[in-house]
Amino acid sequence: MKIELTTENNERPNRLGGSVLIKLALIGVLTLLLLIPSSWIQDLILERQLRQDEVIAEISDKWSGSQLVEGPIMVLPYKTMVGQKDTTGKTTYKESLTNIYLMPENLDILSKVDPEVRHRGIFDAVVYNTKIAVKGSFGVLELKKSGINPDLIQWDKAKLVIGLSDLKGLKNTPAIKLGDSVYHVEPDFTSLHLFSNNLIILPDLSAGRNTALNFSFDLDLRGSSELNFMHIGKATSVKVEGAWNDPSFTGRYLPEQPEISKDGFSATWKMPYFNRPFPQQWVEENTILHKPNTEDAFGVKFILPVDQYQKTMRSAKYAILIILLTFISLFFTELLNKRKVHLLQYVLIGAAMTIYYTLLLSFSEQVGFTIAYLIASVATVALIGIFIASLLKNRKPAIVFSGILSIFYSFIFVIIQLQDLALLVGSVGLFITVAAMMYLSAKIDWNKKGDETAE
Repeated sequence: MKIELTTENNERPNRLGGSVLIKLALIGVLTLLLLIPSSWIQDLILERQLRQDEVIAEISDKWSGSQLVEGPIMVLPYKTMVGQKDTTGKTTYKESLTNIYLMPENLDILSKVDPEVRHRGIFDAVVYNTKIAVKGSFGVLELKKSGINPDLIQWDKAKLVIGLSDLKGLKNTPAIKLGDSVYHVEPDFTSLHLFSNNLIILPDLSAGRNTALNFSFDLDLRGSSELNFMHIGKATSVKVEGAWNDPSFTGRYLPEQPEISKDGFSATWKMPYFNRPFPQQWVEENTILHKPNTEDAFGVKFILPVDQYQKTMRSAKYAILIILLTFISLFFTELLNKRKVHLLQYVLIGAAMTIYYTLLLSFSEQVGFTIAYLIASVATVALIGIFIASLLKNRKPAIVFSGILSIFYSFIFVIIQLQDLALLVGSVGLFITVAAMMYLSAKIDWNKKGDETAE
């Protein structure tokens, strides 16, 4: 009786511990709990990315920010009469001062850029020096079409305005040749808000009272990350050349047949004024020509070839999928080899797969994403493979399981590298994975008792 009682007491916990449904439920709960550290890791990646942005901002602040070259635009003060009614209904006219804004007929820009990578600790930022040659011409002022009285124009107070987004990057004092005269620019501190930072010359046009003038000037600039231009001319042509093999073209205008090689790039924009969001000339008291987040600018962005934080974040988003597939594969391995794996050991394997992403993040900051992915994957697969071999007391299933885990990590790496085909390849891969799981589940006799399958 004593032996029979002992046998009954031993069978009960074996049935409970080896129950397939209970084990699957516990694995599911464990997988959901591992979402918590996975979200922490994603927060850590975002924190490191923000730190990188802070460092880039610091470098840009000391060097110069991204540059937007604007103008030139001719501004002519213009007197008008404004009528006002008093309480009795009588209208009185007062003289008011407004502006006539005139865009160039032709605008040609040539920019030669010399980008370089600046390092601050483990973080990198792209800065550049550029020399920009600008030339073009203004047309004759349209008087009849706009209803302008030339006698009311203050020709002696005319302005020619150019703009730069960050004046700190200006390395020279530009001299603008307008007609036959040369003028040195100066900052404008008046109420004119044409650009965010106005640089002006004050030519006296009272002698000729004519706007049909040629202009030219050179800019010696430094900036960071981006170099942009505004589509100002009736016919605008911009050419940018630089020793950078990974440019990204920004704005709503794309260059015509850009040339990109391992030694650098060359891009040319040629645009008529039909796509320009401004008229050729207009009358207004105070115009703000460029507003943030508008699409009136175009140019080039000097991006770093690899953004390890973006790729690490994409990898971390697949963490729960990898953990779930690994647990299911381990569960099938457990059943097929009839060797029980304790739930605590599932927890340890899940912890190793979670720490994988901290390894990936830390190594990617030092040696780049690809090498870091290889190091973290090999280390994690080797650790889990050795652990499985010691649990199952058999090297063959451990080697098979390590191969399966290697396929999972290789599959995620391929998806991360792809752009347009990522969804297609991911869907096909998951379909094949589910098919393989279905095939393995068909090989298991689910009608056996829990103690027989587990042992």
